[in-house]
Amino acid sequence: MNTRLYQALFILLLLSIWQFVPATGLINPHFLTPLSEVLKTLWRLSVSGQLHGHLAVSLKRILLGLGMSIVIGCPLGLLMGWFKDFEKVVDAPLQAGRQISALALFPVFILFFGIGELSKVVIIFWASIWPILLNTIAGVQNIDPLLIKSARSMGASGGRLLMKLILPAVTPSILTGIRLGGAYAVMVLVAAEMVGANSGLGFLVLNSQETFKIPEMYAGIIALGLFGLLINNLLLALEKRTTRWKETRESN
Repeated sequence: MNTRLYQALFILLLLSIWQFVPATGLINPHFLTPLSEVLKTLWRLSVSGQLHGHLAVSLKRILLGLGMSIVIGCPLGLLMGWFKDFEKVVDAPLQAGRQISALALFPVFILFFGIGELSKVVIIFWASIWPILLNTIAGVQNIDPLLIKSARSMGASGGRLLMKLILPAVTPSILTGIRLGGAYAVMVLVAAEMVGANSGLGFLVLNSQETFKIPEMYAGIIALGLFGLLINNLLLALEKRTTRWKETRESN
């Protein structure tokens, strides 16, 4: 049997355990709702439009926060990777900032930006910028120096060197960083939507737990998992499509 079949069987086993363990009484069904009931609730939320509304709000926050991290992280990473003196100047404060968890800074973001949309976007930005920045720096610094010398010997410099050599060479690293940043963005999204929010998948999970609507809580958790999986797969597909030339070169 191939790997995909094993994966499907393992997922089926986990779902079967989820369905039958509450039914046997090993776990109180009020605390762990049977999977069938959760799926019914998920369908009900979807048909009523509630789930789509929460999903749209969460997606907007992810796109804004991740978009900001790409716009700032990629150029900054290119500068730090290419100009050694600039990297020495800004590396220490950036390394210090990278060690501080986005969740630990959330009270600070709320203090400065309030409990509205801006603070939620900023915390997503803070969590997702670091893998993008670090992967971009690594991508630039890992370019073969011989390639750069060869390009310069043929008259390439400045913008031409950037467009023809540096950007194509660093693109795989940038896309990997964006995919990791997307994963971090989804993780902090839940925390961001649990404070001062009245919509979003994270709000749906917390509000359902507080009102003891346990099936809705698990439905929200499943929706969050599928949402994160969808974003990861979309970014992975973009990465493979954009770097197809690299796979072709390696196969030759």
